[in-house]
Amino acid sequence: MIRPLITFCLSLFITVPLIAQTVSSKLVDAKTQKGIPYATIQYGEHQGVISNEEGLFSFIIDERMTALDSIYISSMGYAKKGFTLEQLQDNVILLKPKAIELSGVYLFDKELTVDEIIEKVKERLPQNINKDAVKQRFFLRKAELGNIHKVDFGFERSSIKELNKELMDSIAASIPRNNHHYTESLGDLYQNNGKYKLNILKAADLYDKSEIASFEDLGSRMEAIFKENIKSDSYLKIKSGIFSQKVQVDSILSDMEEEQAETVQNELEKDTISGLLDSQRYIFKELLKELYHKEDSKLDLIEKTRKYHFELVGYADIADQGVYVIDFTPRRSSADFKGRLYINIEDFAIMRLDFENVNRLRNFRLLGITYREVLYKGTMRFAQLLNKKYELQFMDYSFGQYFAVDRPLKVVEKNKHVKGRRKQNELLLNIDFRMGHTNKWELVVFENSLIQEPQFTDYKEDKSVQATYMPRYNPEFWQGHTIMEPNQAIREFTVAEE
Repeated sequence: MIRPLITFCLSLFITVPLIAQTVSSKLVDAKTQKGIPYATIQYGEHQGVISNEEGLFSFIIDERMTALDSIYISSMGYAKKGFTLEQLQDNVILLKPKAIELSGVYLFDKELTVDEIIEKVKERLPQNINKDAVKQRFFLRKAELGNIHKVDFGFERSSIKELNKELMDSIAASIPRNNHHYTESLGDLYQNNGKYKLNILKAADLYDKSEIASFEDLGSRMEAIFKENIKSDSYLKIKSGIFSQKVQVDSILSDMEEEQAETVQNELEKDTISGLLDSQRYIFKELLKELYHKEDSKLDLIEKTRKYHFELVGYADIADQGVYVIDFTPRRSSADFKGRLYINIEDFAIMRLDFENVNRLRNFRLLGITYREVLYKGTMRFAQLLNKKYELQFMDYSFGQYFAVDRPLKVVEKNKHVKGRRKQNELLLNIDFRMGHTNKWELVVFENSLIQEPQFTDYKEDKSVQATYMPRYNPEFWQGHTIMEPNQAIREFTVAEE
């Protein structure tokens, strides 16, 4: 039986400041006329926002802020420039490209080789990575993009009249070929020694509810057919290729009853308890473990430097700090990534890391089942805190997978209590299923504030916060809040009218 995978929630309304100003603009390359993605717009000493992948940005200024003389915009490959509020408001901002300096810009007591720079990075890592308790005001956007290339159950025969080719074809046809699901949340993340606590201020959930309902209808229909035609004291022999398994029917029916009871209980509780906070905490746990310095990260660049070739290509400025610009590529076939490092000249901290896989991270194929990790790409940026250590400021990360099943499936009902032949019913399929799935996360940290450990310990999470379901994008939802602007796909997201 198929049940909904997502809990739907009611809206949470947040009061908008009475006196506030929204500043909105778009950054464009003066030469190519294309939007400039993921540029930094700094409007306070420790406050700023990131442009989206199309160059759009907006932020809120309220009466509590000090009057701003200048707002500074910087992006790698462009000259840093200051603007007034009037210049930014509802305008297209042109930035001129600036080449990375190759030499002759910075003076050193001792000029280091690229290998010596990388060794300094590794040596300084414990001093540069923040481990103190911190509070981070964040905006997190997750896009789940599923594309099903083929669904064919390969119906051959069935002894149950209702379980026929037409039903199998209808199930295959009901599965959406392109599924888009967007979640957005604004709040505070409390971190301390690998532990996380969350304060969700507001959240949105964009997807097509009718797709879940169609799965429910088919699930109910399959359950009814199953109960009407299968004896409770039978067992099912399930065989796929050389593998087979026996399952008692009464245990399946019992599980169905328990699932129904659980579904009812969830419906009763969903007005007070949503899974939003727990799911968001899990997302942060999974996302932050991919930081380059984490043990579980797939990105083995610093852990296994011997597998990579490093080349110093020049120098640049990030947050008024001079940085080495170093490209890395696989030294041998066992390395998986290429990209670029921006390393602080003074303390050898990685301030920015751009990466992209050049090989499949996993490529599993056995007995008709294929699984591949085909995409691992993104950028990480880090900002220095008052304790002189570095914490995540921005992360754009995409992870893509491919999954396929091409194998037979045979289900036989047998019953030892029935006279004559034990075999009661039979279903034979040849399944051909192929799909690709990509998750994309965009995490912006607007403010990093060091806190005392008791502040982390004493903070109590509010699990009653719920996400607002949206069948179409609503530009008014985030009014009064600073976020990363949505891209065109999100702005145009809408559920087709029935």
